[in-house]
Amino acid sequence: MRQFLAVVPLVLLVGCSSFRPDAENIKPVPEDRLLAYQDEYANGGRLVVNRDMGLMGGGCYVAIEVDRKLAARIGMAEVASFQVPAGTRVLGLKIDPLDDTLCGMGRLHKEVAVKVEPGSTQYFHVVSENRGGFDIRPDENPPQP
Repeated sequence: MRQFLAVVPLVLLVGCSSFRPDAENIKPVPEDRLLAYQDEYANGGRLVVNRDMGLMGGGCYVAIEVDRKLAARIGMAEVASFQVPAGTRVLGLKIDPLDDTLCGMGRLHKEVAVKVEPGSTQYFHVVSENRGGFDIRPDENPPQP
């Protein structure tokens, strides 16, 4: 019985890390939560952000920023696409500033510099981990619908 009780908390902790949903379970972010960078730029590129599933922050949206401008509010197992000018862009992950509930009271600020070439598409995913919290990372193997 003691061994069982010792293992249960470990199993619960493992369950908090995010996991990649199957492609058929990923939904596009609804238009009302896509707030910027939806119009094509001449000689621009595209950034695609997918959010994993998991218990940590599962009921909350997170904010995706492009060049420190709020671009979308993204939920679990959602994907958003952003049309951006070529050049170096700053892709950010923050607490949703439009959320006035408990979800909007945390601290989260992650950014990554992205070199965008004309006509390119780059993929990223939002993960949540027990030790590191939320992060935004390049996605070398994005789910394909």
